[in-house]
Amino acid sequence: MSEPSSLNQPPEDMEMDDCLSSYTYLYSPTLLKDRVAFITGGGSGIGFRIAEIFMRHGCDTVIVSRNQQRVTEAAEKLQAATGRRCLALVADVRQPQTLAAAVDEALNLFNRVDILVNNAAGNFLCPASALSFNAFKTVLDIDTTGTFNASKILFEKFFRDHGGVIVNITATLAYKGQVLQVHAGSAKAAIDAMTKHLAVEWGPSRVRVNGLAPGPISGTEGMRRLGGAAAEAAGLYSSIPLQRAGNKTEIAHGALFLASPISSYVTGSILVMDGGSWLTSPNHLTASLGTAPSHL
Repeated sequence: MSEPSSLNQPPEDMEMDDCLSSYTYLYSPTLLKDRVAFITGGGSGIGFRIAEIFMRHGCDTVIVSRNQQRVTEAAEKLQAATGRRCLALVADVRQPQTLAAAVDEALNLFNRVDILVNNAAGNFLCPASALSFNAFKTVLDIDTTGTFNASKILFEKFFRDHGGVIVNITATLAYKGQVLQVHAGSAKAAIDAMTKHLAVEWGPSRVRVNGLAPGPISGTEGMRRLGGAAAEAAGLYSSIPLQRAGNKTEIAHGALFLASPISSYVTGSILVMDGGSWLTSPNHLTASLGTAPSHL
């Protein structure tokens, strides 16, 4: 009997926000050599791992978060592990003036920004009937408005004249109307639409705009907030065609593909990386209510 294929084996990852202890290159280590990436929500989770994988491929990064301590510690880890430069900045994607100041600081240090990764997000489980007006608005402000703010600012300050790449981290929640997720699903659906609009409008300026939609990803705040451990314990991952959750390194590899010259003729597209989860995972309100707060 032949050996099982290694083509579908997940790469190494770390549960917490630490750099990988080892890394096997699938692409050239110089794929993003001397490029600069600006990553919102880059201090933890998927954003942290995207920063690491980009830096391992020759990129310098700017990681942005509202939490000074988190982003500073993240930058120190990333620089020590990769030998590349990482600028830690504090900004709130809901406040354009703080983002504009962060972009100015990045340009003053690096003289360029080639890649924008819109990763800042907020989410939780809540039935629509129990969701406060403010909670709904807050998620859209962070996810949708934050994505537009960062994209517009970088376009005006650099991409319009020099070209660039935007990768929007989105989700599959709206594809089938995922229960308990009207806030996040609406926000991400708007980002998917925005991705297409900006790809069309900014393509002539040599700006590519794409989305990346992860499924359940281990070692993330999203999984902790959205009941990932309970889902795994209940055997719900068996409903996913690939029979497992994804990991942050896999998502970072997807972002690397979209940000790099390998995808030079790809724009206005959404890359779904969820192991087929959205096609088969349960979506029943009554069964899900036990995992959600009664009001938020």
